[in-house]
Amino acid sequence: MSRRPVLLIHGFYDTVARFQHIKPYLERRGLRVYSFNLVPNNGDVAVPELARQLDRYVRATFPAYAAIDLVGFSMGGLIARFYMQRLGGIQRVRKLITIGTPHRGTWTAFLRGNPGVRNMRPGSAFLQDLNRDIAMFNAVSFTSIWTPLDLMIVPAHSSRAPVGRSIRVWTPAHPLLARDPRVLSLLLRILTE
Repeated sequence: MSRRPVLLIHGFYDTVARFQHIKPYLERRGLRVYSFNLVPNNGDVAVPELARQLDRYVRATFPAYAAIDLVGFSMGGLIARFYMQRLGGIQRVRKLITIGTPHRGTWTAFLRGNPGVRNMRPGSAFLQDLNRDIAMFNAVSFTSIWTPLDLMIVPAHSSRAPVGRSIRVWTPAHPLLARDPRVLSLLLRILTE
């Protein structure tokens, strides 16, 4: 079983409460699981600023030599990607799992105009930049978990990253991905492979 710490990263308008099912499930099975609240969580700052918060948390919490695994829910997956791709986190992370993350954007991001939400629009400069060198994730274990029934990430297949493994789960709604027993089981299996 993996002894690397697992860091959970929440998404837009979420807090660590999003992981009320994931965290205890993984801890009961022997994993060391961490999470923290990103501030603000309402999209008023762009994803790169939230990724810098993640970078500061990692530096303050784990020894410099320690490898970690990341699990990002929704926008949390984009935060993890920016951390890895632009802030050097690729050197520390061994596994990245994204759950319902809009890797190619979501049309629902046109409903709001604040910076973090604009980052998630299809074709945004932010997403174009991240997807330009997404092949760097071939150096780590990268899995995207998604549901075709997602009404928050539109189109739903935008949650399938173009690299790594893509696992489809027929969960009936975006928020339920963080509590679906099949997703929990997948997380455990991937983190302990």
